[in-house]
Amino acid sequence: MPSVASLDELRRAVAEFPLTGLPLTVEPAARAAAQRSLDESGLLLLGEIHGVAENPLLIRALLAEFGLSGLALEWPAELTPTVSAFLAGGPLEDHWLLWPGDGRITAGHLAMLRDRAAAGPLRLSLFDVTIPAGASWSDRDAAMAAQVLASTEPGTLVVAGNAHTPLRRTGLGVPMGTILSERQPGLAEIRISYASGGYYNMAPRQFGGHAPPGQTPRLSLRDGRLILELPSATAAVVPQRPLGVTAAPDANATD
Repeated sequence: MPSVASLDELRRAVAEFPLTGLPLTVEPAARAAAQRSLDESGLLLLGEIHGVAENPLLIRALLAEFGLSGLALEWPAELTPTVSAFLAGGPLEDHWLLWPGDGRITAGHLAMLRDRAAAGPLRLSLFDVTIPAGASWSDRDAAMAAQVLASTEPGTLVVAGNAHTPLRRTGLGVPMGTILSERQPGLAEIRISYASGGYYNMAPRQFGGHAPPGQTPRLSLRDGRLILELPSATAAVVPQRPLGVTAAPDANATD
């Protein structure tokens, strides 16, 4: 079940997501580099490939490893009231922005967020914003960077697709990470390296490599870069509706 198109299916997938602890080994040099980013800039970037079921478990592990209560996600800021009500203990309500199908939003993320909020304080910020028609890729990243700076406090893990987290200009333009690093000197990026397995981004997709059995996730420092190795990825359960499809009435809703 890589994608779901109804609210009932999504709620069921959230409830059934296995919130098991994902063992994460953090090498001493990597721990020092990540902590230095938090001490100097207040932030730590995490670049993911959307649609991997283990992504929210890695986020959870990093929050615990570094004692962080702040989390910023590349989700539409307009979803904040819907997500906040869900984290406060209410049922997950429908919103058209829950269903893009690109893997940013998954059942596992929603399950992890609710579990984390129940365990203690969680300062959650959603920083994707609507930009005017005709704006460039870099314009969107600049707007997201501004939203992160306006809505987060020190001690925040900022998670986005790995095209947006580099600290230097790329072929796509000026990433959000570059802008944040200019405003918050000392910022570091962790990039998840997916060795094998699959993911869901609009459709099921595969990583090309193969990982030896028995390996577990590891955060290391290589040539000055923080790399989080995930040996095997699993396609996430992703909410996705075809364009133009609106929500069906909630059978449990009351007037």
